Amino acid sequence: MTVFDAVVLAGGAARRLGGADKPAVRVGGRALLDRVLGACGDAGRTVVVGPRRPTVRPVTWALEDPPGGGPLAGLHAGLREVRAERVLLLSADLPFLAAGAVRGLVTALDDGADGVAGAEGAVLVDGDGREQPLVAAYRAEALRRELGLLVAEHGTLVGLPLRMLTGELSLARLPHPTASFDCDTWEDISEARARIRDDRHVLDEWISAVKAELGIELDVDTAGLLDLARDAAHGVARPAAPLTTFLVGYAAALRGGGPEAVAEAARAAGALAERWAAEADGKPS
Repeated sequence: MTVFDAVVLAGGAARRLGGADKPAVRVGGRALLDRVLGACGDAGRTVVVGPRRPTVRPVTWALEDPPGGGPLAGLHAGLREVRAERVLLLSADLPFLAAGAVRGLVTALDDGADGVAGAEGAVLVDGDGREQPLVAAYRAEALRRELGLLVAEHGTLVGLPLRMLTGELSLARLPHPTASFDCDTWEDISEARARIRDDRHVLDEWISAVKAELGIELDVDTAGLLDLARDAAHGVARPAAPLTTFLVGYAAALRGGGPEAVAEAARAAGALAERWAAEADGKPS
């Protein structure tokens, strides 16, 4: 994976939310900022531009000058802390951004996309075909160059729109239907919370939230564990389902953790559940 740093802009006034601390608003039980930080966990360094607040993982903090000076002022502050040649630029209100979309942006920047090779940036394109410059990967040198030119022309970056910078860059475009959904209003927050609780997504969202809350990184074989829980519930007793999956996790941790340890413990417990059920059915062992 190409080395990159991330800059997350988290210093807006959130006027359409009545001045609420938008990065701290929870969607699916997790702060919006924490959800974004989870998506860019592959970054070598993550810089959050805005007031300090608790986060699920360590970050480097920066402040734009003056506070509330807009996205270009925030980007300028964040770039001072960046070391990598590639920079992921994100807003702090993206509840559906995932690591896959982040990797796709960095890959598009390196390999080209949408017919653009050697691009200076790769931006996500939403379902309506609109470019999202705050869900994008850029070459740090190009950003610094354009910021310098804007300061030379206008004397300041405060209040200038981001498109004055991105309009001067060659950009690859990466379509994605959901990752760029942002939360500007309480209606957006309500829609995001409803989407997360949709039956098609709620289990994956819950597992992601639990892993983040517990500070673990593990690819969970959800289907396999659910099958084990079902077998324990049907072949033994309903309360056996959660207790068995807990014991599988505990056994895996004692064996060093990781997907292989979980799979091994789950297989052993599953075989036991099958033997238990066979005895209950009067079948010979």
